[in-house]
Amino acid sequence: MQVPANFEELISNTEEFELYSKLIIQVNKDFLLANIDLAFDEAILPSSLKYLLHEVVFKLIQEKFAEYLNLLYIVDVSEEKIKKLDGSDTLKLSEQVAFLILQREWQKVWYRNKYS
Repeated sequence: MQVPANFEELISNTEEFELYSKLIIQVNKDFLLANIDLAFDEAILPSSLKYLLHEVVFKLIQEKFAEYLNLLYIVDVSEEKIKKLDGSDTLKLSEQVAFLILQREWQKVWYRNKYS
């Protein structure tokens, strides 16, 4: 499996394999496990998903850092990837982290689809 390198590639992969709704379900499941009160509708547009997820991650970093770390743990985002990001600009950092979350959720959905 080739891991998507950007948001557009990730969305095209989910549409190619018809896994977009499963991606949303997985994101909602992990947010619920992390005790973050947010649920995306399965019909949400990819651009809206990207925007809202970015906004939520930004607020978590700014206001609820412990919950942010818990979310990263629940989603299983690589600590190495997080450490490689530049944390000097919180807005840019939150956008990159939002993509890493979607990237990891995509991997989970793709593996589950392929091997089940």
